[in-house]
Amino acid sequence: MNGHVIRPVRGDEWKKAKELRLLALRDPAAAIAFLETAEQAEAQPDEFWQGRTERASGGRGARQFIAEAADGQWNGSVTLLIEAAGVPDYFGEVVEQEQGHLVGVFVRAEQRGSGLTEALFQTALEWAWSLEDPAVERVRLFVHEENARAEAFYRRFGFRASGVTVPMPGDAGGAMEREYVFQRPGRG
Repeated sequence: MNGHVIRPVRGDEWKKAKELRLLALRDPAAAIAFLETAEQAEAQPDEFWQGRTERASGGRGARQFIAEAADGQWNGSVTLLIEAAGVPDYFGEVVEQEQGHLVGVFVRAEQRGSGLTEALFQTALEWAWSLEDPAVERVRLFVHEENARAEAFYRRFGFRASGVTVPMPGDAGGAMEREYVFQRPGRG
């Protein structure tokens, strides 16, 4: 991990959160990895970034984790959203059990393969398993059918394909995304 600290983002760090998100959206794989473009994100006012970062810094609904280098540079991030049982998810399906949904996975190109992604995922999952009343039973993510690099990483980490596929939001060409699931340890 090269001297990085993995930690939750703080609410006042919105400028760095915005900077890393814009970098992620300019990555060559962004078109199949994210549901927004750099142009859409750049058009957002500061208040959007402030609110987004604040919501991801505390509470139960979402937590963004960052990989911070010794010099203060952020080299990666992942966000875990909590989807409540009985409530419709992003796709309009009612969630059957309390679950996490990993989104916004990004590590700078020069840091890929260094263990940062694994450390970010491990920290996010530990946070999910720490939640109680109700407990998070599983964490899921979706990966574009053409994002083989990400899909291979998710399988190596321990996520398993659920067999669920959904249309890629906003893609008129019929592209699909595959759901991968990591079950809470000891629950199957």
